[in-house]
Amino acid sequence: MENPENKPGQLNIELSEEMAEGTYSNLAILTHSSSEFIVDFVQIMPGAPKAKVKSRIILTPQHAKRLLNALSDNVQKFEQIHGAIKEGEPQGGAIPMNFGGPTTQA
Repeated sequence: MENPENKPGQLNIELSEEMAEGTYSNLAILTHSSSEFIVDFVQIMPGAPKAKVKSRIILTPQHAKRLLNALSDNVQKFEQIHGAIKEGEPQGGAIPMNFGGPTTQA
């Protein structure tokens, strides 16, 4: 059997135990400049007046487009198996946020 680490062009990706646990986020705030997309993953606790950014991911426009396509493909596959994902307002209504640049919330 051939060792996958020896295949040309194959990337070996390591996932630490701590990273494998993941980080919960119930809000994503997206901003962009002419050269990068920034995604802040936030955890909002009900009734708390503050929320913390748990992770910030900075992407090139090309990687942002690949991520968009991969998410779209995965949502489509998920919905084929589990049914449509219902979209709705966050509890308590929309979250008012404006950081001065073009933003999107997901």
